[in-house]
Amino acid sequence: MTPDAETGHPHAPAAATVRAVHDELDERAARLDAEHAQTDLRHRFLLPEGLVHLDGNSLGALPAAVPPVLRRVVQEEWGRDLIDSWNTAGWWDAPGRVGDAIGAVVGAGPGQVVAGDTTTLRLYQALRAAAVLRPEARVLVTDPGSFPTDLYVAHGVAAEVGWRVELADPDAMPVLLADLTARGERVAALAFSHVDYWTGRAWDLPGLVRAAHDAGALAVADLCHSAGAMPVGLDEHDVDLAVGCGYKYLNGGPGAPAYLYVARRHQPQFVNPVPGWHGHADPFAMAGEYAPADGVDRARTGTPPLLSLLALEAALTALDGVDADAVRERSLSLTAFLRECLESLVPGVDVVTPRDDERRGSQLSLRHEHAYGVVRALAERRVVGDFRAPDIVRLGVAAPYLTHADMVTAARAYAAVLADEEHLDPRHERRSTVT
Repeated sequence: MTPDAETGHPHAPAAATVRAVHDELDERAARLDAEHAQTDLRHRFLLPEGLVHLDGNSLGALPAAVPPVLRRVVQEEWGRDLIDSWNTAGWWDAPGRVGDAIGAVVGAGPGQVVAGDTTTLRLYQALRAAAVLRPEARVLVTDPGSFPTDLYVAHGVAAEVGWRVELADPDAMPVLLADLTARGERVAALAFSHVDYWTGRAWDLPGLVRAAHDAGALAVADLCHSAGAMPVGLDEHDVDLAVGCGYKYLNGGPGAPAYLYVARRHQPQFVNPVPGWHGHADPFAMAGEYAPADGVDRARTGTPPLLSLLALEAALTALDGVDADAVRERSLSLTAFLRECLESLVPGVDVVTPRDDERRGSQLSLRHEHAYGVVRALAERRVVGDFRAPDIVRLGVAAPYLTHADMVTAARAYAAVLADEEHLDPRHERRSTVT
């Protein structure tokens, strides 16, 4: 290698090349952030200075609207007005009101989404409802790569109602459904996640719904890793039932309530397997027998967690006036640029998330044999991602509050962690199941 003309150092040209790469990434980040300035909503969130939060697919950032609402609810509605707030502050109507706000995000018209309870319970309700709506069917088709809770519930419901569970990758589901139909088997439901939690792969929701309907089955979608990050179009694509959580890209806070979508056409026949008094047609009659409320309210169960529900309602205002397509455009730009930064700065980086825009959710998943240590070392550099066993570093990109400059910062931190072998520090050994 030719020594540098000024310093005589043999490695100076390589260093200059590295600086040029960094400079070029910084320049491109600035240009891209200027191009996407209209969808930069960082000012609507409260994030620590200098922190790059790439864990919005596990826990979204705190929207600025939430603390004042919680103060008002605690100090005035609960502290001062007490039980009157069920009426005067609209507590009783909150599950439907928050449900409609979520519906606006996922493409569902009013009166089809109810908020409250957990994703686990909501999925149980959806699958048990499918058993009622398709009483002669004896097969449930689902993805073996689904989030574990989804699989637990699927097998649990199947055992209760006498279904056989058939497992298939979503790309193979249409073929499996056609084969089952050709053999004369009736499928109750096709249950799938819109975006795979482990790889960040986005599945073809419209195509899966069509395949389900062609087989006479219901389409049941888990939106946990897509709602708030990309368009869903529940009504547009004729989804039958859908569930999701409130604490990821909807930014509702830890343990935020989940939600259930019941397409209007199914509501008269929807049977709630967990009939609570809030879902009764006349809850304050205190009748000894259950009579379901009209519409999606029949999916309500018991008394909802009001503080969490109202925090979620406030959090959803961070997405007010934001078009889902615009969020998706920003997300695709951010994730594509993050991948480019990583591939420029970390030769051989193993990205398992699809490169194709149509097949990519709002995250990048990187495979590394010491993934847990990498995640912990990144956190020490104020880049927060998360770990999924056995070897995945997940970098969730919540587009409203992240920038292209953040993507450069994250890629630099990843490169530095590996270069300095920080991920091998004994402090970062995985000693428990807590991630």
